[in-house]
Amino acid sequence: MDDIPLDKRFESYDDILRHLTAWILEQREANQRQEVTNQQQAAMNERLTTAIERLDTTQARIETLLARMIRQDGNGTDA
Repeated sequence: MDDIPLDKRFESYDDILRHLTAWILEQREANQRQEVTNQQQAAMNERLTTAIERLDTTQARIETLLARMIRQDGNGTDA
């Protein structure tokens, strides 16, 4: 690299720094978009968890009702 004139070396370094700076800015923007996506996903996961818990409760209630209906004697009244 000693055979490259100093001004050319600095131009090369400046090019590298410009490219790295541009890449860092692009990466920062990508990270910000990913953060928004992560927040949206967390909110969706919370809603789905709540819905699943409600479904579990509903299923348990239906199972209880079915068990009571099946236990009834032949004429439909409890003895």
